[in-house]
Amino acid sequence: MELKDKLVASFMAFENKGNIDLESPVHKLRTAAINKFEQLGFPAKKDEEWKYTSLNTLLKNDFSVFPDTENVLELKDVRQYFLDEIDTYRIVFVDGLYSPFLSHTSHEQGDICLLSSALKQPKYQMIIDHYFGKIASNDESLTCLNTAFAREGAFIRIPKNTIVERPVQILYFSTGNKKELRLQPRNLVIVDENSHVQIIERHQSLTTNKVLTNAVTEIFVNKRAIVDYYKLQNDNLSASLIDNTFVQQKDSSIATVNTFSFGGKLTRNNLTFTHEGERVTSNLNGITIIGESQHVDNHTMIHHKRENCESHELYKGIFDEQSTGVFNGKVLVDKIAQKTNAYQQNDNVLIGEKATINAKPQLEIFADDVKCSHGCTIGQLDDKALFYLQSRGIPKKEAKALLLFAFGNDVVERIKIPSLKTRISKLIAEKLKVDLQIQI
Repeated sequence: MELKDKLVASFMAFENKGNIDLESPVHKLRTAAINKFEQLGFPAKKDEEWKYTSLNTLLKNDFSVFPDTENVLELKDVRQYFLDEIDTYRIVFVDGLYSPFLSHTSHEQGDICLLSSALKQPKYQMIIDHYFGKIASNDESLTCLNTAFAREGAFIRIPKNTIVERPVQILYFSTGNKKELRLQPRNLVIVDENSHVQIIERHQSLTTNKVLTNAVTEIFVNKRAIVDYYKLQNDNLSASLIDNTFVQQKDSSIATVNTFSFGGKLTRNNLTFTHEGERVTSNLNGITIIGESQHVDNHTMIHHKRENCESHELYKGIFDEQSTGVFNGKVLVDKIAQKTNAYQQNDNVLIGEKATINAKPQLEIFADDVKCSHGCTIGQLDDKALFYLQSRGIPKKEAKALLLFAFGNDVVERIKIPSLKTRISKLIAEKLKVDLQIQI
């Protein structure tokens, strides 16, 4: 049985396991989503949006639909993946199941807890009905697949006039209790007026068994709210990630998503911003450093629907050996969205003879009073700069690493959590295979 047919056939069993009211809006949403997935199937390279990324190899695996057993992890086994230099809230999942021992949830400064609880508890029903599934695409097959099987993930709701003092870490671990495991995490983040939260998300496989994660996150940023979201992707080569993030912003809000892609066999980041208010600011930053036969595809979409809004996008990539990168960034400016300021830049360095990058920056502008620009560069290291550093006594390997580190540093400098900035800088040094003795 093909994976698509297996998933469709498993849907009813999943609904029965989830203890969901079959008359609820969530059940109706799930039913519509599985029907849409059955109609569309998995995306293929004939689809324009997937022209440079093929899932064929992944879909040949017999991924399990439900984890049958629960593995317990000890803190010493996973501490290295936590940002434990500072005090944080933690929501931790092991093989798709919540791990209370490793987590630190809270209801003090808002609800920092589990989606499964929000789906079942009556006190959250109005919130779920108003927000769940409202901005996630209902015509994209993998998002529909996630919606159909969404059961567990993070539920974060920050009330009005609240500054969350600690960052929130969302961590997903897979242990290899199944030879081929498929995970479908779903996160729902709601930040009300005049509030601020910082969130760090990470998916980490602890096994050489194959893991495919199809994640969806919906982020609602209400009036004058600020959200700083960080995605740290440094998984092993047996793991693949398809990450779909949807952000809706209201008046005078600021939303920033930073994506750091260093690991994993195949990574696809779909990031969609929608402006539903004026004076909105959207920031999208990313850095990709990969080698071997790794593949990272960054797809971004910013929809300017109101006047006087800004978007700033900066993605940088370093590709070694036989790795492949994709950048497809689209900015859509509606006719009503006058006074829009949109900037998009994608810079790439190829240091492997067989490395490739497919870049496609796009602007679709229907307003006439705007300031929009985009740029894309693809090249190699500057031989003159490399020679200069070597002439100052720096070995070639370290000189090359310094130039590459400097190339991506303007993305790192935009990190607002000092301990995370240090962690990312050290990871970059490790990826460049050099000890830069970084201190920040």
